[in-house]
Order: sequence, then C-alpha cells, then structure tokens
Amino acid sequence: MTPGAQTPAPGRIAKIRRGATFLLGLACLLVLAAMIGLTCVDVVARYLFNSPVSGAYELTQLLLASLIFLALPLTTAAGEHIEVELLDGLKSVLLKRLGTIAAGVTTVAVFAIVSLELMEHAEKLQRREQVTDSLSIPLYLIGWLGAASFAISAVAAIFWSLKRFQKKA
Repeated sequence: MTPGAQTPAPGRIAKIRRGATFLLGLACLLVLAAMIGLTCVDVVARYLFNSPVSGAYELTQLLLASLIFLALPLTTAAGEHIEVELLDGLKSVLLKRLGTIAAGVTTVAVFAIVSLELMEHAEKLQRREQVTDSLSIPLYLIGWLGAASFAISAVAAIFWSLKRFQKKA
C-alpha cells in the first residue's frame, strides 16, 4: 500500500451512514406527513360531514410510535440526546476519560438490552396474534420496528462514543 493511501472501509461506512440517515429521515418525513394528513382529514370529516375517520385514534398512536422509533437512531447518531455531565468539573484527564468510556458503554448496553427485550415482546405479540382493537393491525410490527430501532441506535452509539472519546482524548 502506498503511503497516505486510505483503506476503502471508512468510505463505505460513511456511505452506509449517509444512506441510512437519508432513508430514516425520509421515513420520518413520510410518517409525520401521514399523521398530519390523517389528523386534518379526520377533523374535517368530523366537523363538516359528521363522519370521523374510522380508527384515526388508533392509527395516530401507531404512527406516533413509529415516528419515535424511526427518529431514535438519527438522534443517537447525531449525538442529540440530553446529557448530564457530572464529571465536567474534574481536573483529572484519566477520570474524564473513564467517565466518557463508562457513559458510552452504558448507553450501548441500555440500547442493546431494550432491543433484546423488544424482540422478545414482539415475538410474544406475533405468537399470540395480538392486533389493535378497531382496525386489527398486527401489533408485532411496531414491536419489531422498535427492536430494530434500538439495535441500530446501539450501533450508532458505539460510533458516537468512539468519536466522542477521540475528541476528548
């Protein structure tokens, strides 16, 4: 390999990240637009025609849960979660680095555990064929979306933690 040449892996990772960010952002946009459209149609139908959209409340709940799950990896990758920096006043560089490592490991562990728990819950919902009350939409779909969201967020948290650790180093 020639001096100064880069391995292609960082370029591929950046491409994958940009693509995933675009797709998740587009999905969030579409879900939000669907929520707005559904709410507008429901309000107009309810007050002008005295005929509300059947299952609008249920659909809004599912769309809101989907929006939150779709936005979670984006928020994690951007490092936009609320943080409390308890160790900011420390003078010791070693303690600050240990705190950064502990925060990163904790974040990744929490996301991974929640993902695993949601996988188990989605499997139960699927086995029991649980559906929504009025529209009979399978609930396991939201469970699997949540599990995938937290798994992707765990991966994003790994990259964010590494970047943060390198910045503070």
